[in-house]
Amino acid sequence: MTAFAVRPGSSRQLAGTGTLLRFALRRDRLMIPVWIAVNALMVLSMPNTLEGLYGTPAERADLIRQMEANSSLRAMVGPVFGDSLGALTAWRAGVYAGALAAVTSLLVVVRHTRDEEESGRQELVASGMVGRRASLTAALLAAVVANGVLALLLTVGLAGQGAAGALALGLGIAGVGMVFATMAAIVAQLTESARLARGLTAAVLGAAFVLRAAGDSATDDGSSVLTWLSPLGWLENLRPYADERWWVLALLAGAVLLQGAVAYGLAGRRDLGMSFLPTRPGPATGRLGSAGALAWRLQRGSVLGWSIGFLLAGGVYGGMTEGAADLVGDNENARRIFERMGGRSGLTDAFLASMVGMLGLVAALYIVASVLRLHGEETSGRAEPVLANAVGRLRWAAGHLVIAFGGSALIMLLAGLGLAAGYGKETGPILGACLVQLPAVWVIGGVAVLLHGVLPRGAMAAWVAAGAVLLIGWVGPALDVPQAVLDLSPFGHLPKLPGGSMEWGPVVVLTALAVVLVAAGLAGLRRRDMTT
Repeated sequence: MTAFAVRPGSSRQLAGTGTLLRFALRRDRLMIPVWIAVNALMVLSMPNTLEGLYGTPAERADLIRQMEANSSLRAMVGPVFGDSLGALTAWRAGVYAGALAAVTSLLVVVRHTRDEEESGRQELVASGMVGRRASLTAALLAAVVANGVLALLLTVGLAGQGAAGALALGLGIAGVGMVFATMAAIVAQLTESARLARGLTAAVLGAAFVLRAAGDSATDDGSSVLTWLSPLGWLENLRPYADERWWVLALLAGAVLLQGAVAYGLAGRRDLGMSFLPTRPGPATGRLGSAGALAWRLQRGSVLGWSIGFLLAGGVYGGMTEGAADLVGDNENARRIFERMGGRSGLTDAFLASMVGMLGLVAALYIVASVLRLHGEETSGRAEPVLANAVGRLRWAAGHLVIAFGGSALIMLLAGLGLAAGYGKETGPILGACLVQLPAVWVIGGVAVLLHGVLPRGAMAAWVAAGAVLLIGWVGPALDVPQAVLDLSPFGHLPKLPGGSMEWGPVVVLTALAVVLVAAGLAGLRRRDMTT
């Protein structure tokens, strides 16, 4: 608290920022590079992939005509504004790259602001010569570094398609990332929980995606009011490689500056550890008589949010199945990519299988976040009062792991129901295809349990494993990487359903591997000292 007693002054308010920035980048030396690599490779792989899919002007013109008539696919990826490879790259990857940059940014900012306060480490840091706004500044600068490196990689990597378009796309994606970084900075001042800060900012990102999708399904030129209400819509209307609208960058910059100013103003008007929307102290309602009930109380909001998201995503993907088949048509290169992702079955089944696989990859992010709630409870000191009672470590951990592993089954089941409802038929096979993803999801969860139990200070490396799996699953099939690389991911061993034949061997092996990883992690947790 000593640092909060200094006299007003910009230099004193920011004292220690450089040291905190270096510390933040050191702590994130694995997470930030992995997420940047996933994003950059997803975008940079697109020109070669699209050249193979739509190599002639006639094929590209036909693609544009189909996208103008296909509202469901426009809702997924947005309208096409040009027929060059650069314009098609911005169309196909821009919105998703912007969303991924937003996720990376909000995770970085919340981790180095509200997470630090919630764990008590920020109070220790603030007792030294550290300014009131130094930690917030360092967190935002870490996000600037991450988004700046991403923008540089995209600009250099796509310069061959056109320097102006590459610069516009790189700056646009980085700008979206910083919009959500500053938004996360505001939410971190408003809430007392890092989990709630991440959840609320992610909810705003989800709303931005929905607004853009609704607007794009209504118009084929990005002119809908709903599209303009979304930062992802701003990125789309920047129109890289299609007569760039450079003035749209001013919208992104203005939002960043305005939100940053609000965050700084809020940070200077509250005490360390407090928030403008404090948690209600109680009394709590309902039953909290067990570790499992406490875990459910802590994670039920997250489970509900993920469940709704997967149900809606399944409905959207199911509804666009027929349109995707029409878009691919007789394009053999596109068909081969879907076959690598979804198996050598009919085109419709291959598309459904590829969408199921993508949902499984995203479910891996849920299980990592849910398992690492154990790590957050332990490092924040909240686990100690629970364990001081008649609750053993295994019972405490089991409560959270039931939510993590059972919740992953729930969201994949709801995704299957959404897919079946959107597609309108084949409910049983689609549900089975979604549930088959669970052994691979559980292996990633098992890795998180193992790291938390055996190497608690490296538990956040579970995000690296999740990012690597995303990279292999999203980019690998498009780049036609060797099967040996695809096999590094547990998802590469699963049967391609629906449409393919069910193979129980890989399912059993992956399930057994997940059990072994969880058991090893719990054994390590039982034997080691608790961390703070």
